[in-house]
Amino acid sequence: MAHDHAKPVDLTRNQELVLGALNHAPAPLSAYDILDRLRGDGLRAPLQVYRALDKLVERGLAHRLESLNAFVACADEHCHRKGLIAFAICEGCGKVDEFADAVIEERLGGWAKQTGFKVERTTMEIRGKCAECLKAA
Repeated sequence: MAHDHAKPVDLTRNQELVLGALNHAPAPLSAYDILDRLRGDGLRAPLQVYRALDKLVERGLAHRLESLNAFVACADEHCHRKGLIAFAICEGCGKVDEFADAVIEERLGGWAKQTGFKVERTTMEIRGKCAECLKAA
């Protein structure tokens, strides 16, 4: 799913802890899942987790999966992609793969320009079964 990024030097302690939890999770985590994992590290309130997540998402280091109300660490090695980001979510094991597609992004951009729609964020979620879950079936 995610990979360990070179640690940005200007993250707060809470942001580092939350990003670490996301990087080591096998599946997306809700804010409360993160809080449960980090209580031993001193995080006690949901607001601490939500603030850290907001900053990580803002910086492109994490993404919110709308349909799951959960978060994943960014899998893009450059971590600053602002265009179309797509996620393939396995309904079997919960694995999430992140990818970008320039053709889809171009077509959506063309549609937005033609209709006068101002795009602020584009996230696509595709649900199904990953190759490993299909093999196991």
